[in-house]
Amino acid sequence: MRAAALAMLLLCLASGCMKAPKTIINSIGMELIEIPAGNFTMGRDEEHVAVTLTKPFGLGKTEVTQGQWKKVMGTEPWVNHSNVQIGEDNAASYVDWNDATEFCRRLTDTDHKNGKLPAGESYRLPTDAEWEYACRAGTTTAFSFGEDESKLGEYAWFSGNTVGKKYAHKVGIKKPNPWGLHDMHGNVWEWCSDWYGNSLPGGTDPVGPDGGSNRVNRGGCWGYSPDFCRSAFRYGYAPSYRNNDVLGFRVARSQSAQ
Repeated sequence: MRAAALAMLLLCLASGCMKAPKTIINSIGMELIEIPAGNFTMGRDEEHVAVTLTKPFGLGKTEVTQGQWKKVMGTEPWVNHSNVQIGEDNAASYVDWNDATEFCRRLTDTDHKNGKLPAGESYRLPTDAEWEYACRAGTTTAFSFGEDESKLGEYAWFSGNTVGKKYAHKVGIKKPNPWGLHDMHGNVWEWCSDWYGNSLPGGTDPVGPDGGSNRVNRGGCWGYSPDFCRSAFRYGYAPSYRNNDVLGFRVARSQSAQ
């Protein structure tokens, strides 16, 4: 076995990717993967902090799709905008932070009423730290698949493979990360619950600053270069900013967050 292949196997075993992830399917057919509690180093190189997440949480296997959005919200915010491909399984876009949190609130109410969600649990946006922890899936490299950005096209929709296809793509086509999550790199920027701060939130179950002007976005998107799609890269938009073809999100479940 070549050294590189052996290293990837050992990494996979250490991060738990050889085990079938525990999943839950909710009332709208959204599949959530259980992410275990644990420790990791958030950020990389000159800026990094130690983080402990004390509780497991669920995270959407994919970004929220247009079809899922319509089932909960009954709207199509991406219609009549540029750089959009209409499709039930395409990632929802032109979604601001307030829209995303309202989606989570309505889905929580629905699944409480139909018994799909236990009392005391809720759907929400992941925290900044949770998002990176889930994206890394036990890895410490620039991407969840390693350091070689030439492989990014196998895992992500980004500027290098969307020439002539400038829109949020169908979710789940690209390879998943070691924990079974698709499109953590690229496709659409994903809203997180935290206010954006210049310093990384470290410590135990961090939730970022108490206030600010922008909310955290993660993962890069179909129109950005590999640097923006790295596991550690963070960006921020005003929570009311909707008029953008690259803004979407994925849903988290359980552990209380800001």
